Amino acid sequence: MNSNLTKLHPYPFQKIAELYADVKPVDIPMVSLAIGEPKHKTPELILNAISENLAGFSNYPVTAGSIELRTSIANWLSRRFNLGDGILNPVSHVVPVNGTREALFAFAQAVIDSKGDSSASNAKIVMPNPFYQIYEGAAFLAGAEPVFLACTADNNFIPDFDQVSAKTWDDCQLLYLCSPGNPTGSVMNEEQITKLIALAEKHDFIIASDECYSEIYFDEAIPPVGLLEIAAKIGNTDFKRCVVFHSLSKRSNAPGLRSGFIAGDADILKQFLLYRTYHGCAMSEPIQKASIAAWNDEQHVIENRELYRQKFDAVLDILEPILDVQKPEAGFYLWPNIAMDDEDFTRDIYAQQNLKVVPGSYLARSVDGINPGSHRIRMALVASVEECIEAANRIAAFIK
Repeated sequence: MNSNLTKLHPYPFQKIAELYADVKPVDIPMVSLAIGEPKHKTPELILNAISENLAGFSNYPVTAGSIELRTSIANWLSRRFNLGDGILNPVSHVVPVNGTREALFAFAQAVIDSKGDSSASNAKIVMPNPFYQIYEGAAFLAGAEPVFLACTADNNFIPDFDQVSAKTWDDCQLLYLCSPGNPTGSVMNEEQITKLIALAEKHDFIIASDECYSEIYFDEAIPPVGLLEIAAKIGNTDFKRCVVFHSLSKRSNAPGLRSGFIAGDADILKQFLLYRTYHGCAMSEPIQKASIAAWNDEQHVIENRELYRQKFDAVLDILEPILDVQKPEAGFYLWPNIAMDDEDFTRDIYAQQNLKVVPGSYLARSVDGINPGSHRIRMALVASVEECIEAANRIAAFIK
């Protein structure tokens, strides 16, 4: 067996199940704010596209995806991130993937050189802390060392990249970003991203920007910026060392569709596509057709954002007077400071209110004795407006 498998940590929800093992919750309907799985209705245009193309299941799909799908993705990226006509080539700059979870993991396996030469033996992957656990697992299975950068209230939940040593940057082969952040909801700005692109060029590493929450924000006039947007703005129109990951799971309320894409540096994507032809993970034709319909439509995304605005406004009206909690810049999570042990809070509120949340420490790693998720919980406002309000009232009752 691969010895690196022993380095993998239990997934947060496995640990939560163990935390609940001896708990009998109060006999009221359970409300869950734990899993970041969108619960809004999947748009009819997606469902219709699948049903109208069921015959496509009779054919093996092409790993690279249809040119129609790749063009719809390139057009969406160009519109959304102001890239201008003709900068993105659908053939060389875009690869469809079966959900970004799979792609974020596979990408590290394809690009990390941990043993190819003596200089690669110290391969490192830099990532935020707290983080999406796939980043860490991808590092371990690629034979690289994860380097965790704390995201705290003191740095506005954005890693302090200035504290990373030149030696670490030299050993870094891949940097995972997550903007808007999971679980913090923080958004990197143009200046911060510009600095990272310069660092990537100087120290020769790849930036993998997980932008899966980019379409859930609160001011229609100020969407979060993206890595490719800033790269093009500063003249890096080949997107060298820059790749982004996007998904329809959050944007279009279609987590079961398992549809997303990776886009950016053509040389990197050429090699990643080669890897995927062996990986055996092509997207079926009906899913491709549904994805085209989703990327070509923006109205359902606008309506989706409005539902999240309603939930955040209602929930924060209840919680802000009694809890150290702030509205995030984007995304659908709250990341409150609960001023007590986060495991105790999670277990006790489940017992007393039949409400599920995630302990913040489960989403982070301790570095120098400090876990930046400690004394925080993650709350995913993915349920209906009514359920989220009910959850907020239960939290208020529990705290009081």
